[in-house]
Amino acid sequence: MTESVHGHAVLEMLLAQPEGISKAELKAQMQQRFGVDARYHTCSASDMDAEALIAFLAARGKFVDASAGITTQADKICQH
Repeated sequence: MTESVHGHAVLEMLLAQPEGISKAELKAQMQQRFGVDARYHTCSASDMDAEALIAFLAARGKFVDASAGITTQADKICQH
């Protein structure tokens, strides 16, 4: 079974793109970096696919609007 990827890794990908990207592009980058079948978890949820993680992060206010879509800020990533 594939090891689960923490949502922090995805948010860190967004930090590197301050101009922003679309959610579709984020999903494509996640699949390229972690694999199409990757599973994701956060501090409070687990066993999510890419779409579920993106929806989860959006619902938790982890994204920031940017000129080219969405990005995030370092203070939106918990430090534990």
